[in-house]
Amino acid sequence: MRRALALFILAAPLFLPRPVLAQAESREGIYLQNQILQLRQELDQLRRGGSSLGAPSALPPPSRGGAAPQGELVGQLLDRISSLEEEVRRLRGRLDEVEFHNRQLSQTVEKLQGDVDFRLQQLEGQGGSRQAAAAPAPASPRPAAPAPAPAPAPAATPRRPPERAIAEGQAALGRRDYAAAEAAAREVLATRNTPRAVDAQLLLADAMYGKRDFAGAALAYNEAYTRGPNGPRAPEALIGLANSFTSLGNKNDACDTLNHMRSNFPNLRGPLADRAAEARRRAGCR
Repeated sequence: MRRALALFILAAPLFLPRPVLAQAESREGIYLQNQILQLRQELDQLRRGGSSLGAPSALPPPSRGGAAPQGELVGQLLDRISSLEEEVRRLRGRLDEVEFHNRQLSQTVEKLQGDVDFRLQQLEGQGGSRQAAAAPAPASPRPAAPAPAPAPAPAATPRRPPERAIAEGQAALGRRDYAAAEAAAREVLATRNTPRAVDAQLLLADAMYGKRDFAGAALAYNEAYTRGPNGPRAPEALIGLANSFTSLGNKNDACDTLNHMRSNFPNLRGPLADRAAEARRRAGCR
């Protein structure tokens, strides 16, 4: 699952060469507009009685219908101008579509990059706090006279037991208080070697999915599965990961995740089987 997630995140910038296509279509549009301008100039000359093709005596005789060849040429020029104008409108529509997709992809990449930077800062902060705790405190000089005793520091808020924190986080999730649910999950995960790590990781992933942070939710679901790939909650993590991929528009990885779950957990029953079927329907899996 880590490989699928990494491939998806790294593949996002590959979609960004669309500006090259937009520039090419823009140049083609300019070329067509120049053709239209040239044809309009020729049309104006014909309407004024002149011709860029030679003197009036060089024109062929009138047609059977009585219309002058000059009138036929004017009609042909008008048809050509209409065709070119239609082509310009089509190219402008394609250019607008390309620019819209490019903006969407840029926003997705920026969001993923911001999420990765945030997690790197968290890891660096945790490493710095451990180093500060391990460093010995400098020896303080002996005071000449006894200093007055400092006022007692206020007692720190006691950390909740993991079971209580997860229960309260689930309750917050049920009332859509995603910030409180995320805080409860991170509180449990901050405890080293906690036996409720998988439950807390799934709570964190559900909270981020509720906040529509689908990239962060995908990372959290993947971490929950990695912590317990054979545990009882592994199917929930895989279903959440697949739904996150679908919400990010990556339905191929969503179906790969669900196929992996079907191979490893073929006997799902009840609500979990219903959730898996719904995830396959959303992703359009076969």
